[in-house]
Amino acid sequence: MVPLRDENPVRVTPYVTYGLIALNILIFLYEISLPGPVLEGFFRTWAVVPVQFSAALQGNPQISLLQEITTLFSSQFLHAGLLHVGGNMLYLWVFGNNVEDQMGHTRFLIFYLLCGALAALAQWYFSAGSDVPSLGASGAIAGVMGAYILRFPQVRILTLVPIFLFITTFRIPAILFLGFWFVQQALYGVASLDAPSMVGMQGGGVAYWAHAGGFVFGAVLGPIFGLFSRPAAPGVNTPNV
Repeated sequence: MVPLRDENPVRVTPYVTYGLIALNILIFLYEISLPGPVLEGFFRTWAVVPVQFSAALQGNPQISLLQEITTLFSSQFLHAGLLHVGGNMLYLWVFGNNVEDQMGHTRFLIFYLLCGALAALAQWYFSAGSDVPSLGASGAIAGVMGAYILRFPQVRILTLVPIFLFITTFRIPAILFLGFWFVQQALYGVASLDAPSMVGMQGGGVAYWAHAGGFVFGAVLGPIFGLFSRPAAPGVNTPNV
């Protein structure tokens, strides 16, 4: 299922959401300008490499702990391919503006980056010995989605759905669309526990624990960052709090 848009108006211009999308695209354009070996080195420097992160926490003097902590944030702006960055930016476009509208620009930016860092830590926890770089904005965006389902469970999402050989659209409540997405990520995460960790680059794997963890962190942190601090836009069905 692919979200196209939501029926959820905003009252402010979501500058942070637009800025995050633009920055991710610009960095991806820079990535594709790099030759293969240079790009791999770029990923290993600025993405989360779990085995390096583990070594830094264990006090390895050859690995900078500050650099590894920095990757929890820098990795959020790196992507392994066009579909990777395109899919992530589509989800941020659909769900980010309303969460930013509720929290305000500054709190939303801090919330986004914090969810992304915590999601990266969740993925590291389950793949601490992996040498494959973990990267992408999906953990941070999962946090946005966790906040969205908490604040706007009844909002309809116009969704592209393939049915056999046909593709059609449905208006699906956010609680069903995002709830299904979260359960799917959690189940895949559990299923991958005994599988080799392939969370980025050529392996083409998916960081399911970053997705599931980011979603949970977003739902928990959302109210702390002002998710319910102002009424929703007129006409939007929301829970009573």
